[in-house]
Amino acid sequence: MLTVDFAKFTINAGDRVLDLGCGAGRHAFEAYRRGARVVAADLDPTELPPVGAMFAAMRAAGEAAPPAGAAALSADATDLPFPDGAFDAVIAAEILEHVPNDTAALAEIARVLRPGGTLAVTVPAWLPERICWALSSEYHEVPGGHVRIFTRAELTAKLTAAGLTPAGGHHAHGLHSAYWWLKCAVGVHDDAHPAVRAYHRLLVWDIMRKPALTRWSEAALNPLIGKSLVIYATKAAGNEAAR
Repeated sequence: MLTVDFAKFTINAGDRVLDLGCGAGRHAFEAYRRGARVVAADLDPTELPPVGAMFAAMRAAGEAAPPAGAAALSADATDLPFPDGAFDAVIAAEILEHVPNDTAALAEIARVLRPGGTLAVTVPAWLPERICWALSSEYHEVPGGHVRIFTRAELTAKLTAAGLTPAGGHHAHGLHSAYWWLKCAVGVHDDAHPAVRAYHRLLVWDIMRKPALTRWSEAALNPLIGKSLVIYATKAAGNEAAR
């Protein structure tokens, strides 16, 4: 399930792409499939072996061919181990809400992005996230949990301050907000609750089948209660981000 819309965020064969906070690797895999040279990076090293294994499986299955390349490594978003301008594109999906010093993380993202490069950043959208926090402290008060709720204006201002130019955006996963509200209401970790299990089956069915009715429904819900806010940005040619 992709949050970034690759019809709006163009990745070309041979592009150098950083998926920062890659998690299970969903966006890294899509970029790799499109022929990019991908670095999937995450602070949690336990996330990385399955990501590396999937890269290998994709290569073996012929899903990615030269010039595509891929590597998975551990990295701190506030102190990236890459030179200035190392990447043509950066994806930072659902990571900034976890980082206490998000200003430092954005400065590092801007530093490693080449002039003229593009960024896709996603965070939990304000209204759905606010409801989750109101329903359950357990949802966010955990080690490594969410430390802030972004408004669109705040995220846009922080991108601009980092030397990046926002260039449009959208909301995604409108069907998923109610799922998380339900989990927060019955217990975030109670995946065995009948209502949670039923809703999860619906979401899996929707992801696998993509029926027209739910696709239309989600498109209508996204601007109102989309679980994720997605912003696309560019780094101006000749722009040197603040160190």
